[in-house]
Amino acid sequence: MRIETEDLPELKSREVLLRMAAGGICGSDLHYYQDGGFGPVRVREPIIAGHEAAGRVETVGPDVDGLQSGMLVAVNPSQPCGQCHYCGIGQPIHCLSMRFMGSAMRLPHEQGLFRDRIIVPAIQCHPVADGITAAEAACAEPLAVCLHAAAQAGALEGARVLVCGAGPIGLLTMAAVRHAGAAEIVATDLSDAALSRAPAMGATTTINVATNPDGLSPWQVHKGRFDVVFDCSAAGPALRLAFAAVKPRGTIVQVGVTGDITIPLNALVGKEIVWRGSQRFDREFAEAVTLISSRTIDVRPIISHAFPLEEAVEAFDQAGDRSVACKVQLTFAGVE
Repeated sequence: MRIETEDLPELKSREVLLRMAAGGICGSDLHYYQDGGFGPVRVREPIIAGHEAAGRVETVGPDVDGLQSGMLVAVNPSQPCGQCHYCGIGQPIHCLSMRFMGSAMRLPHEQGLFRDRIIVPAIQCHPVADGITAAEAACAEPLAVCLHAAAQAGALEGARVLVCGAGPIGLLTMAAVRHAGAAEIVATDLSDAALSRAPAMGATTTINVATNPDGLSPWQVHKGRFDVVFDCSAAGPALRLAFAAVKPRGTIVQVGVTGDITIPLNALVGKEIVWRGSQRFDREFAEAVTLISSRTIDVRPIISHAFPLEEAVEAFDQAGDRSVACKVQLTFAGVE
C-alpha cells in the first residue's frame, strides 16, 4: 500500500469537487489488502480502495442544483448505466455496465474514494443533516446494503430473526431489522468484542458460538424456530446453524460472500427453505442517509477507530483485528 499524488481533472457540468472527510474500511477493502481479492474477484492492477465515504462540497460545477460549498454529503459509490436491459426493467443493481467505486470486479478497476479530494457526479452526493458527523455519514453505504438485505426477507413486523456474524454488516443488519419491526433478534459470532456492540444495534440475545456451541439449541427444536436468518458471515459452520435453526418455509438471506462452500442441501429441500441472495443496494442509499440524518438508526456504536490517511497501513492492520476493531475509518486532513 502506498500514498500517491495525482492531478485533478477539470470540473465538468453536473459534477462537484469534494474534499473528503471520512472513509470506512469495508471487508472487501480488507480482502484486497490481505488476500488480493475475495472469491473470483482479484486485484489485477493498482486500485484506489474505498466505497464508504463522506466529504464536504468544495466547488460546484455548472448545472448542479441542491448542493453548495461546505455541505456535508455521503457519496453513493454505485453508478448504473441507466441504459442496459436490467436498468430498463427496474433492476439497476444488476446493471450490465455497473461502475462501483473501489471495485476490482472489472478491468480496468473502478478507482475508489480513499483520496483527500475527488470529482464525482453531483447525482452521487446526498446531503446529510446538520449535526451529523462525517464518520456517521460515511456509514450510509454499508447501512444501505443492510436495508436492501432486510427488504429481501419481506415483512419483518413481529418476526423472530437470527443474524449470523456481528461485524459491521451484521450489526447494521440488526439495526435495519429492528427498524423493520422484528420482535426478536438473536445475534451470533465467535467474538465477545463483536457481540458486545449487538444490543445497542437491536439484538435481544447474543450467543458466542465458539464458547457456547449449543447456544442455538432452543431455537432448533421442532425443525427450527426462526422466521428469517441473515447470514452475514459466509462461514460454513454458521450457515449450517442457519439451516438448522430456520423454520420450515422460512427464509435465509445471504449477505456475506466467500468462495465455494458446502451447504446442507437436504435441509434446504426437506424444510422448503427460501435461500435468497442480497447484493448491494439502489434506492436504499437515500433511505440510509435519511435514517442516519435523523438518527432513527444510530450508527455511532459500530465506529471503533479512526486513523489519518498517512496511517493507512496501520488502519488496515487494525481493521483486521476483530478482537478490538469494528468499523475502522480513515480521516482526511483539514476536514471534520
